[in-house]
Amino acid sequence: MAYRYRRSGFSLIGLIYVIIGIFVAWDRGYIDVGLLRRVASALLAIFLWFLVLLGVDLHIKA
Repeated sequence: MAYRYRRSGFSLIGLIYVIIGIFVAWDRGYIDVGLLRRVASALLAIFLWFLVLLGVDLHIKA
């Protein structure tokens, strides 16, 4: 029997591509601190949704 190994996920080249894209977007003003705070708050709300239902405020404030 021939078994085929199949890789999943990002390759090193894909990871470098994304990192360079993030740097260019930050440098050109598409990404700023306010956006990072909103994204972090959204991710917290997604992963800790049960706390949101209990009334916990997960907004990140400076």
